[in-house]
Amino acid sequence: MTEKTQNAMWGGRFASGPDAIMEAINASIGFDRRLYAQDIQGSRAHAAMLAAQGIISDTDAEAIREGLLTVLSEIEAGKFAFSTALEDIHMNVEARLKELIGEPAGRLHTARSRNDQVATDFRLWVRDQIDAAISGLVALQRALLDQAEAGADWVMPGFTHLQTAQPVTWGHHMMAYVEMFGRDVGRFRDARARMNECPLGAAALAGTSFPIDRRMTAGELGFDRPMANSLDAVSDRDFALEFLAAASICAMHLSRLAEELVIWSSAQFRFVTLSDRFSTGSSIMPQKKNPDAAELIRAKIGRIFGANVALMMVMKGLPLAYSKDMQEDKEQVFDAADNLMLALAAMEGMVRDMTANRENLERAAAAGFSTATDLADWLVRALGLPFREAHHVTGRLVAMAEARGCDLPDLSLEDMRSVHPGITQDVYDVLGVHNSVASRQSYGGTAPDQVRARIAEWRERLE
Repeated sequence: MTEKTQNAMWGGRFASGPDAIMEAINASIGFDRRLYAQDIQGSRAHAAMLAAQGIISDTDAEAIREGLLTVLSEIEAGKFAFSTALEDIHMNVEARLKELIGEPAGRLHTARSRNDQVATDFRLWVRDQIDAAISGLVALQRALLDQAEAGADWVMPGFTHLQTAQPVTWGHHMMAYVEMFGRDVGRFRDARARMNECPLGAAALAGTSFPIDRRMTAGELGFDRPMANSLDAVSDRDFALEFLAAASICAMHLSRLAEELVIWSSAQFRFVTLSDRFSTGSSIMPQKKNPDAAELIRAKIGRIFGANVALMMVMKGLPLAYSKDMQEDKEQVFDAADNLMLALAAMEGMVRDMTANRENLERAAAAGFSTATDLADWLVRALGLPFREAHHVTGRLVAMAEARGCDLPDLSLEDMRSVHPGITQDVYDVLGVHNSVASRQSYGGTAPDQVRARIAEWRERLE
């Protein structure tokens, strides 16, 4: 960096520029160039406000507006030369604006600091990412709804401890994820509503003596209101932390579904077949079809969790207001947002393309004594046994079936009566997996009618 460039940025405070190491550690243009659209959007709103308030002339404001549009088009066309010597996206845009329009460019920064400028840019960027994440989640929910609707009455094993527990329906299992991702949408929307306040006009930390209209710039940028405290406005990064927190919980849900797809697509389960678009082969084993997209989603989640922790560590010890530490707030957020959007898109594609293997699901649902609870419930309803006694009787019958290498419906009535003489032929009506799921009619249960009702509710909600 030349002394001339350095003085142009920082005025007369420093006699000479920093050496190469300082330039390298100080510059952020390598990553904050991603804020270019938001930076230009904020500058246009600021210039319009300055003119409306009579702080700069309409002529200068128009020159700034046109110049900024030119800078935007240059960046989008890949014709803009970013300079490390100019540190960040703000100075790069302003320097190019000065080349284009001359002296009026210097008036753009009136009543503004890079502190409130970057806080505004970053907030706008995170808000855009939240909107994109919500869109990605809704697309994934729709893919899950399609799967649920197709298999609303298909039976499969439900698991606890990854051991067969009770039969459920494929549709019910898919709808569990619709609910989970619905909560993620809610968290992102809550975070968006809370962050939708505008820092612009807080200046360096104390506000400004110029007669600015902060409500005008807030409205122009789609914010609900200006932030009410200038110190908080430039030092707050809660909006980024809330985004990362919501992204982390969403990522955890994606990882759980990815894990199930890895298990379900294995040769030992064969519950689903993933499409070739989201699978790979082996360089040595020709029979392999690997669920690599699901595995990569499962792994990428760590980067999102890590970004959340990293930004918490940056912010945890900072006094008010702005500190240079906060330059380290963006890279991890950018990386987390990129990986979240990639994971959402990949998961939506996998879910939409996958084929559930109905026969294998039903065969597995009938194994592992999955209707034992139905038997216990029948003993309570039909014979009036206390549930604990019914549980004990059922346990003895399961042990008998296990010893004989058969399932509960394969035991004869005589066998069952040897454990409890009150058992009748009617017991066999509850031992089939289809009967089992059909009986679970409580709200939110796995019965096909309940599943279809929840699907209809979600279809309406997503419209």
